Amino acid sequence: MADYQILTGNCLDYLKNKRISGKIDLTFLDPPFNQNKEYTFHNDNLSLDEYWKIMAEVCQKTIDITSDGGAIYFMQREKNSEGVLRCLRESGWSLQNLIIWKKRTSAVPVPNKFGKQYQILAYATKGVKARVFNRLRISPPLPSNYKIKRENGVYVTDVWDDIRELTSGYFAGDEAIRGKSGERFHKQQSPIALLTRIILSSSKAGDTVFDPFTGTGTTLVTAYQLHRNSIGIEIDPNNSKMIYQRLRKMRDSDNVEKYYTEYSHTGKLAQIWGRETLAGK
Repeated sequence: MADYQILTGNCLDYLKNKRISGKIDLTFLDPPFNQNKEYTFHNDNLSLDEYWKIMAEVCQKTIDITSDGGAIYFMQREKNSEGVLRCLRESGWSLQNLIIWKKRTSAVPVPNKFGKQYQILAYATKGVKARVFNRLRISPPLPSNYKIKRENGVYVTDVWDDIRELTSGYFAGDEAIRGKSGERFHKQQSPIALLTRIILSSSKAGDTVFDPFTGTGTTLVTAYQLHRNSIGIEIDPNNSKMIYQRLRKMRDSDNVEKYYTEYSHTGKLAQIWGRETLAGK
């Protein structure tokens, strides 16, 4: 059975004081984007120098506790790509891919330039070669000009346009955590489908997944179901309490099993998924 830890406080306090035991195999780094959003325990309107100094330190402290070949996925706004790549490079991470996560249901109109419809995920490893990388195969709908159905699906590429984001409106669906009056608990909640792909691609059952800005706990919820151990750090104690509740009583909308068939063309999928671990093999 997988284990999880939810640590409440500033992630740098834990990282600087070496309060995380053992090695990390995979990190999902999805920090606040410094967009002047309202957070109870975080200033989201820092100077650029201060913001990127924090990001650089998180990257450096994280690689220090990462196993050789371990991976990080650093998610950010497209306009911050340069800062992300610099932080990873200067802290010793080796870039493997710059992934485009194309939003399916929302585009942000911008005057005087093209509208925004994607975020980036910089996938990097500690060392030039990944310790674990599972080449997943999916079977997305055929383009209109294709006449013959693919028999074995296609490999996942560095453009992810098949995962719906949790928008603030209708398409957020049941997965978005809401308060008693129906308002979104956290507007930046990451979808289970996104973390499922990341965790399946860059870890194996029994590994430890780390999320230093864990937010609503999607990383931990997904890792637990895929039989990976996890450590999440969350600065807001109200969020930490909600994550405990989310893990202890899994919602149907958080169930990863609905995505199993999407990867059915992947070799050794039961092993990658952790089902063999569940069966005691």
